[in-house]
Amino acid sequence: MTKKNTLKLWTIWVLASILLVLIFAYQLLGNGVSKAIFMPGDLSMGHHQLEDACESCHTDAFGGGEVLQEACINCHGDQRIKPFDSHPRSKFKDPRNASRLEKINALMCTSCHVEHKPEITQKDGLTQPIDVCFHCHADIGEERPSHVGMEFTTCKNSGCHNFHNNRALYTDFLVKHMDAPMHMPNPHLPETEFVSVLEEILEYPHDSYPVQTLQSNDADAPEVSNKDESIHRDWLETAHANAGVNCSACHQTRNEENELSTWNDHPGMESCQTCHGTEVERFKLGKHGMRLAVGLSPMMPKDAKLPMNKNAAHEELTCTSCHGAHRFDTTVAAVESCLECHADEHSLAYKDSPHFSLWQQQIVTNGSSDSGVSCASCHMPRVEYDVNDWLTRVMVDHNQSASLSPNSKMIRSSCIHCHGLGFSIGALADQELIENNFNGKPSVHVESIDLARKDNEKYLQKMNK
Repeated sequence: MTKKNTLKLWTIWVLASILLVLIFAYQLLGNGVSKAIFMPGDLSMGHHQLEDACESCHTDAFGGGEVLQEACINCHGDQRIKPFDSHPRSKFKDPRNASRLEKINALMCTSCHVEHKPEITQKDGLTQPIDVCFHCHADIGEERPSHVGMEFTTCKNSGCHNFHNNRALYTDFLVKHMDAPMHMPNPHLPETEFVSVLEEILEYPHDSYPVQTLQSNDADAPEVSNKDESIHRDWLETAHANAGVNCSACHQTRNEENELSTWNDHPGMESCQTCHGTEVERFKLGKHGMRLAVGLSPMMPKDAKLPMNKNAAHEELTCTSCHGAHRFDTTVAAVESCLECHADEHSLAYKDSPHFSLWQQQIVTNGSSDSGVSCASCHMPRVEYDVNDWLTRVMVDHNQSASLSPNSKMIRSSCIHCHGLGFSIGALADQELIENNFNGKPSVHVESIDLARKDNEKYLQKMNK
């Protein structure tokens, strides 16, 4: 090979290397450009939306396990604090449990949850071995005779144990509700509390928006905007107008000096957050809002793993995606907004279910807000939430992932308001019943209540001796 040809090849190689470097740099630094090309493997179902925000977990490019641990805690830390977590880090920091860390390092989230490992990733993002419970609970048969002979693969069956949260499934709770009927005598959802405790919510901008009913001529929208009679009427009929929330409250945000910004015809979630900060915060923790939490564009149904309606594929999910603008109809948001996007078997079966019949009855009779069962009744349940250090109120949990998986977490927050515990556990373990949206009775029987009953009988016999 001549020197001329060699030089030519070297030149081509150098130019190709520079081009590759530029392509990689563009992929890494370019705005709106997918970085998934650099992933060593697919993300789990819970994190797949974050493939363009590597830095949300890898906050330090050269950091190790501690960096990833901090990233996990930043998003999921509140779930690892008692009473939310039955295996909190504090339990394993106790010197008496030091030997257990030799079997499984429960101080590190990545001991059980490793991303980019699709070949070993199970449901709920688990990458742990199936015998993880056995290492610490091999002698469970001695502590609880009712568990003798049970395989360690059954620990996580619906109605049994959830490593992080056993609040709805611990023995005392099972015993308390073990004889509840299939349908409760007075089924109803808890009433939400917002207006009733508004004076105690210090974060609410009371000075700017005192609670008082606004009339038609009180609307403070610019004249050009106020000419749209349908928008004006929608606002006037809402809880916003009845609570003193004027047009400027959404269309003009306030800075730290309480000065109004210029008018914005299309306000974003920051306007909602002014009064509904807790709801927005919870929304960003769920699959619907998690992209917004890390600075990405809103989620679109086309990016979901479940079947979605093609007509809604490119709709961006924000507050007004479900609630609409100006009217903010919670009835529409509770069902129709969900079904505009979701087209999986469970969702499509809802309108043929007894739950939908109750929902229709509530709408037709203008019944109380707790008599029907909507999509939101179960997937965005009304829960007691600590707004701050001194106030707890019943609110709609806008983190629709909080009770989604494992689905046994739904028992306390939703099911037992209307159904007995045994019925609820069986229904959530019956995959066919879930797919037809609970149109019928469960055909699955979970032994958790039976085991709790036996343990309780032995306890009572021992106490009576």
